[in-house]
Amino acid sequence: MFQPSLHSPLDRRRFLQLVTLSAAGAILPSCSTDDPENRYTGEDIARLAQQRLEEGTRAGHGPFGPLRFKGYRGLAELPWFELDSEGELRTVAMLDLPKAIDMHCHLGMSVLLAPEVDLQQRTERVIHLLDCDGTNPGCELDLDVYINRNFSDEALDELWWGSAAQGLWGNSRSTTQTIPNLLHEMDACGVERASIMPIAFDLPFGDDLTERWIQAINIAGARERLILGCSVHPQDPARFDRLRQYAAEGARIIKFHPTMQRAYPDSDVMMELYAECERQGLIVFFHCGRAGIEPESTHRYALPRHYEAALKTFPNLQFVLGHSGARDVAEAIPLAMRYDNTWLGTHGQGVSTLHDMLERTGGERMLFGTDWPFYHLAASLAKLLIITENRPSERYALLRGNAQRLLNMTGMRT
Repeated sequence: MFQPSLHSPLDRRRFLQLVTLSAAGAILPSCSTDDPENRYTGEDIARLAQQRLEEGTRAGHGPFGPLRFKGYRGLAELPWFELDSEGELRTVAMLDLPKAIDMHCHLGMSVLLAPEVDLQQRTERVIHLLDCDGTNPGCELDLDVYINRNFSDEALDELWWGSAAQGLWGNSRSTTQTIPNLLHEMDACGVERASIMPIAFDLPFGDDLTERWIQAINIAGARERLILGCSVHPQDPARFDRLRQYAAEGARIIKFHPTMQRAYPDSDVMMELYAECERQGLIVFFHCGRAGIEPESTHRYALPRHYEAALKTFPNLQFVLGHSGARDVAEAIPLAMRYDNTWLGTHGQGVSTLHDMLERTGGERMLFGTDWPFYHLAASLAKLLIITENRPSERYALLRGNAQRLLNMTGMRT
């Protein structure tokens, strides 16, 4: 019988991933029984390893030099931020900072057996899922690497345990990831609106995040600031009815997460869903690419080349590649340059990569996003402020204008 060694952080994380997958495996079946060899190859595995190696070597040697801070609070060293009298990070009032639209947010999740999160509660502070301010001084925060690289093995282990707990008995972090806390952080960071995107996991019960989050936003009277998103699982027999119901209730964006939902984005079942999304006038927001901290067995679903059929087949449907392909950004950028209906979510990427993306694409379809509550809003905001310094038109486009243009395509008033 296999008995993993738990002596090293890497072994512990692999063990945690195995436990999580084993628990989920019986209830999260793959949408594809056909998995040809070219779907995920040794070359793909080697490319991820090479990206991590090169990123570490290049960090701090880009056009903006070293960008290392002590925690999220350490961003107060930048000219756009300060610490208030309570020690809370906030933006400085400046005329050239447009009110931002964050196109990538979530709320505290409770699924399966976990008690429901009171999404109307205001707490003393947000405990982000990867909490760089949990210690004093905070963790080493390097803005020139993919954001997950900043966190220790222990922090990533804690994320895995917390994710497991969230589906069983809940955890203290999720109880702070509420609507009032998000709005408070948005106000502190000059963010006017945020898109709230649940994920459908196809669990046997407690898998109604879309319904609960829409209801919570309505109760909070926050629809002017929080843009309704939705999600359906490609294995759900009621997926089309749900999708139409969510659109009728005001959802404008649908989130698909190929790694968590274990569905190739170019599979037949997904293509059928895109056709209905187009009929309902929804924006399709993908998790795209390998972040490097998810279970390795799920990496195969998120390779950028698996998204191209959707982008090509539905030229009138707007697609967002979340994280700009994450650690597979080199394969995602060409897709956005090739297809006019493809947008790049900027969250996660390092400053040098974002600068290169801006230069190559002109920034016309780059979207500000933060992946809150995984990280503080300022961690993503700071990067776009750095790459658009003395470039006011690009700053406006990335923080607000592009999102307005995309949302206006759905008929939403912005």
